Amino acid sequence: MSTEEFKSGFVALIGRPNVGKSTLLNRMIGEKIAIMSSKAQTTRNKIEGIYTTSEGQVVFMDTPGIHKPHNGLDDFMIKTAMSALREADLIWLVVNADEPRGAGDDFIIKRLADVKTPVYLVINKIDLVKPEALLTQIDDYRQQYDFAEIFPISARNGDGVQELLELTMDGLEPGPQYYPADQITDHPERFLIGELIREKVLQLTRQEVPHSVAVVIDQIAREHDEKLHIQATIVVERASQKNIVIGKGGSMIKEIGTRARKDMERLLGEKIYLELWVKVEERWRDKPQALQSYGYKEDSDI
Repeated sequence: MSTEEFKSGFVALIGRPNVGKSTLLNRMIGEKIAIMSSKAQTTRNKIEGIYTTSEGQVVFMDTPGIHKPHNGLDDFMIKTAMSALREADLIWLVVNADEPRGAGDDFIIKRLADVKTPVYLVINKIDLVKPEALLTQIDDYRQQYDFAEIFPISARNGDGVQELLELTMDGLEPGPQYYPADQITDHPERFLIGELIREKVLQLTRQEVPHSVAVVIDQIAREHDEKLHIQATIVVERASQKNIVIGKGGSMIKEIGTRARKDMERLLGEKIYLELWVKVEERWRDKPQALQSYGYKEDSDI
């Protein structure tokens, strides 16, 4: 196929927390590159997932869910989400089929009025609603914004996802192949490893440890046993949270490590030896230096 026929572009996934953006990204790419949690505001950095076929390449930017900020980390997350709008060739606004349009959706739609990029409304979780309820929601959103396309899907079971991908590819302009065909993300292994650990903390501690968790990868080295040895530190804000993450007799941190190691081995395709520690740094989410050192670096302004 000639270079002129090859299509490519950047697509920003934007939406309120917990609408399933990370689940959708993982479904499209076929690998776990964005962590998933039942808690809102899981994704903190723009995560680029890369979908490549012989016809073209779509680079997806998953963004933090937009929400009312309460600390420095929240401010960073919102700036990250909004900056993706300027970088994208196409925007997907992801909303929940089983929830009515709310203030968070209206806030995003208001911001979209300032961009000239085409916007697709992607209505996720259609498996949870009846068709008539879905039609009512589609009519409601049509009155709020002139969407280029409205596409109902279920990221969880895959309904409509492939069709959405094909429609998106058709809508892109001819362009270069930005990444090798077998590359699925622009993030280094170190970042993905940290995200897998953080995912397990969120999943296993549930409501006991809120989003005051960061993961620092201290060392990655190949030892004489040919395993990849990874040392990482889980950072929390209070001593009580540290106790929860460690668990009685170390049971919780052992389970976190076991689950994270299995995902890492599947993702990296090799045997891994994982060591985890936990440390307390009070109010790290409001400390600019801590945010920088834990990887939350601003690359652009709103």
